[in-house]
Amino acid sequence: MGLPNKLTIVRLILSPLLFVFFFVPVWTDSLTIISLIVVWVFFLIIETTDVLDGHLARKWDQISDIGKVLDPFADVVSRITYFICFTGVGLMPIWVLTILVYRELAVTFIRLLQIRKGIAMAASVWGKLKAVTYAVSGVAGLLVVSLDRLNWLPPVLHPLTILTQIIFILAAVASIGSFLTYVGAIRRSEKTPT
Repeated sequence: MGLPNKLTIVRLILSPLLFVFFFVPVWTDSLTIISLIVVWVFFLIIETTDVLDGHLARKWDQISDIGKVLDPFADVVSRITYFICFTGVGLMPIWVLTILVYRELAVTFIRLLQIRKGIAMAASVWGKLKAVTYAVSGVAGLLVVSLDRLNWLPPVLHPLTILTQIIFILAAVASIGSFLTYVGAIRRSEKTPT
């Protein structure tokens, strides 16, 4: 197994650990600063390895069938983990989480069906926009949680929370747009004679 796939597996390992450390202060009413540091480090490693694994796979010509499935799966696991954490502390509205989870499950299913047909689904503009809004949502959400837990900059917290919730809604819109491009691509491929 090449380094790109190993980096992808790191995301899968760190995601549940991020979840645990995120909720340690909620469960124990202690270790706030330590847990925030660990969560931020895990978050940065997850996001960095997400960029690196694909880049290295292309650069070193290590694109593999397992990597084509494993990378998007690790993306889903890590991002949904963040969003579950944000919903668990009342920051992300549950309806936004529901849209994001349903979209990710549907697209994962579609990708598997297309892979069985030998068709690789390329990322669209909406897919890239979705990825960016997800990453920005992660940063904004963690920033709000950090400021709240540390009781830093209380006057900034409320407007930042509202801005973060708007970013969450934009992520939901981008995820719907991305899903519709997948559906459109499938419909076009079904009409194209082979």
